[in-house]
Amino acid sequence: MDARQKDSLLWGAVGGLAFLVLVQGYELLAEQGVPVAVKAGVAVVVLAVTAAAAHALRPRFAGNERA
Repeated sequence: MDARQKDSLLWGAVGGLAFLVLVQGYELLAEQGVPVAVKAGVAVVVLAVTAAAAHALRPRFAGNERA
C-alpha cells in the first residue's frame, strides 16, 4: 500500500468516526436512539465517500502544503 492510499483510508476513518461522534451527540440531546445497524451502515458509507474524496482531491490540495 502506498502513502496516498494509506492517507486516503486514514481520512476515511476520520470521517467515519466524526459521523459516529455526531450521532452520539444527537442521542444525548434527543431522547431517541439510533439502531446500531444504521449507525454502522452509515459510518461505513461515510468512510468510503470520505476516502474516495480524499483520494480524488489530493492532487488539487497538494500544492497548498507548506514545507
